Amino acid sequence: MSLWGVRLVGLLLSLSCCWAFSCRNTPSSPDFSLPGDYLLAGMFPLHSAPLEARGRPTVTFCDRSNSFNGHGYHLFQAMRFSIEEINNSTVLLPNVTLGYELYDVCSDSANMYATLSILSILGRRYVEIQGDPADFSPAIVAVIGPDITKHALTTAALLSPFLVPLVSRGPDSSLISPPGKSSVGWGGCAGAAVSKVSYGASSMVLNARRLYPSFLRTISSDKHQVDILVLLLQKFGWVWISIVGGEGDYGEVGIQELEYQVTRQGICIAFRDIVPFSARPGDERMQSMIRCLVQARTTVVVVYSGKQLARVFFESVVLAKLTAKVWIATEDWAISTHISSVPGIQGIGTVLGVAIPHRQVPGLKEFEEAYVQANKGVLRPCPQGSWCTSNQLCTECWAFTAQAMPALAEFSMSSAYNVYQAVYAVAHGLHQLLGCSSGACSRGWVYPWQLLEQIRKVKFLLHKNAVTFNDDGNTLSNYDIIAWDWSGPNWTFRVIGSSSPFSVSLDINTTKIRWHGNNNQVPTSVCSRDCPEGHQRVIIGFHHCCFECVPCEAGTFLNKSDPYRCRPCGKEEWAPERSQTCFPRTVVFLTWHEPVSLVLLAANTLLLLVVAGTAGLFAWHLDTPVVRSAGGRLCFLMLGSLAGGTWGLYGFFGEPTLPTCLLRQGLFSLGFAIFLSCLTVRSFQLVFIFKFSARLPTFFRAWVQNNGAGLFVMISSTIQLLICLIWLAVWTPLPTREYKHFPQLVVLGCTEANSLGFMLAVTYNGLLSVSAFACSYLGKDLPENYNEAKCVTFSLLLNFVSWISFFTMATVYQGKYLPAANALAMLSSLSGGFSGYFLPKCYVILCRPDLNSTEHFQASIQDYTRRCGST
Repeated sequence: MSLWGVRLVGLLLSLSCCWAFSCRNTPSSPDFSLPGDYLLAGMFPLHSAPLEARGRPTVTFCDRSNSFNGHGYHLFQAMRFSIEEINNSTVLLPNVTLGYELYDVCSDSANMYATLSILSILGRRYVEIQGDPADFSPAIVAVIGPDITKHALTTAALLSPFLVPLVSRGPDSSLISPPGKSSVGWGGCAGAAVSKVSYGASSMVLNARRLYPSFLRTISSDKHQVDILVLLLQKFGWVWISIVGGEGDYGEVGIQELEYQVTRQGICIAFRDIVPFSARPGDERMQSMIRCLVQARTTVVVVYSGKQLARVFFESVVLAKLTAKVWIATEDWAISTHISSVPGIQGIGTVLGVAIPHRQVPGLKEFEEAYVQANKGVLRPCPQGSWCTSNQLCTECWAFTAQAMPALAEFSMSSAYNVYQAVYAVAHGLHQLLGCSSGACSRGWVYPWQLLEQIRKVKFLLHKNAVTFNDDGNTLSNYDIIAWDWSGPNWTFRVIGSSSPFSVSLDINTTKIRWHGNNNQVPTSVCSRDCPEGHQRVIIGFHHCCFECVPCEAGTFLNKSDPYRCRPCGKEEWAPERSQTCFPRTVVFLTWHEPVSLVLLAANTLLLLVVAGTAGLFAWHLDTPVVRSAGGRLCFLMLGSLAGGTWGLYGFFGEPTLPTCLLRQGLFSLGFAIFLSCLTVRSFQLVFIFKFSARLPTFFRAWVQNNGAGLFVMISSTIQLLICLIWLAVWTPLPTREYKHFPQLVVLGCTEANSLGFMLAVTYNGLLSVSAFACSYLGKDLPENYNEAKCVTFSLLLNFVSWISFFTMATVYQGKYLPAANALAMLSSLSGGFSGYFLPKCYVILCRPDLNSTEHFQASIQDYTRRCGST
């Protein structure tokens, strides 16, 4: 209910009972009044209002046709006992006596009557409004109660316009107190006039200091209770729950806060509903609620409600034969026999809850026993037709005997302790305000706002329990975690744990819980089972607790903090399928010490040595016919180009760097191009001399005179040099890290294989190879000493096959051994070219010196001339 709604109800109630203040001053029961230097008011539900009177602005007679409330009776006696104990004390308020005015707040109208009576001046039946609300001082200096949130809010809303100094309103419309006068109090009342202490109103609405600045309480706020409930759900892994609340501020505000908190913690609410005031056990409204609760398929149900509506709900649960659930109870009904006495409730499942810690009020039981045995005289009835004092009258209380006295159960004793604590807090505040520390109190006029400032500061021990208030006006207290137990002949409950008053934490002994079912296992309450490792949750429907499990793909991992999305690994990481973490990739490259590297290095070094040896051999036999027929001094250019190409192969081993990436392909491409240019021009000259020189003498003379062979080699080599320079400048080969082809590896390499410059250089060498092959093939019928077609053709075919194999491999494999394949293709080309052209000549020089003579070459030419002439 909103604040203005509460005030409207309060106004209607005040109109309905305003006649009560005009009736004659009838005496009240002496049990409800006690004179004293300073008066405290107490508001306790000694009777329960009939169901039809709930929420209706009608006058209710508390002592007529209303059921007696034994729990409220114990609270009533706790206040009487507390004040009697303080008055008998020589330490607390030594020369001051406290009095009281007690009221039976059995209904809204009774609560309204009590509130207006508190504001009135003693002996008068009206409220006198002062010009300055801060100077307004009724006879009552502090109020204890009421414990029902609805009554506390109604009282606060009614008193605020009269008692809160409206000095100014800020941007948020908050109420601001006058300087030096704190607007504080205990209970549901806001204002500077009456300090108000609540022993049972735990609603979070009352935490609003700007609306209820004078509210303090000796029971924990429901905010703390909600935190404990959330921890309890988390303790057992219950993430799929239902919530049922009771109509009114306690239930509705409570489940609103609970819904907010559990949602933040990832707990899903499958079903949420409110039990209305008008509900009856098993009626259509409750049947519909129970059906929806069954359809939600939740094992755990949190019931956030007061005792009356909780009983209606559980009676409906029993009628519907709903069992095998875990019911989470709030402190209002967790250990209440009003709920445990519902017939058949022992079969609903397991009941866990939070409860106010059990504390004893020493001497209270003996005080109540003495009360029923005392001679009270004759009770004067309330005059006919008047209800003025009916909320300060209790005929049942006078009729009690020692055998027919309400039992002081554990729940009532704990609540009575809160009343006891509240009264002592007011007494300690008065003790400080009146300067009683010196041994005598100064009996000055006390404004409630002065008392309230002192109450906020009190710190004292009450039977070894520390009492103090925080900034919100709440005491720092803890909760017990309890479990219902039906194992014995009678219902009881076990304390299975507790919460810390200073931090939100739980300490639970789960072995003390008797779970429903034969296996005594902790029930589960989930919409979907947890996914296996490495599976992400794909939400089905509207709740994130309902999902399917989908495995994470390779290269992704599932972070436990976000189970709904498989996250990709970083570039330097990898993960297998269904992984929960990423692993560092292994960095690989063609190292110097690998077996394939050692073989290629040995072969390349051997080739380089053989090339150097051949150059020396040719230099030694430079003037022999074999060397002159091979090209003479041109052979050294060819051998040098082959040696330069072999140096490029060393750049394929070890970790790639910028110099090695720049030189390894460039040296080979340029060196092999020079070799092919020389081979092409050498083959072309032989063919032209033997076949076309006689037919084209002019061209032959020009070729010889202008050194055509050297010019061709220079132009051809320059073209390849320009291609390589452009390639290195525009498409600069750089060290690269390759991640795509092997998920667990980082392959180090160079970028030249992906560039247009590299392809141009290879293509140009390919054209030169075709040219050399064509010229060599045309000379297949030349004299034997000049016929190089077979060996050159073989070497060029080996070159073609090597590069075709390399490019084919490069399309399907991009691993660390691709540089080895590239080096092998280059080595094959170089060794093939060397073997096809120079090895036959080395063989003649070393093994057949008889063929390395001028006579043999002339005889070979003459034989070729005769064959050509005969044809």
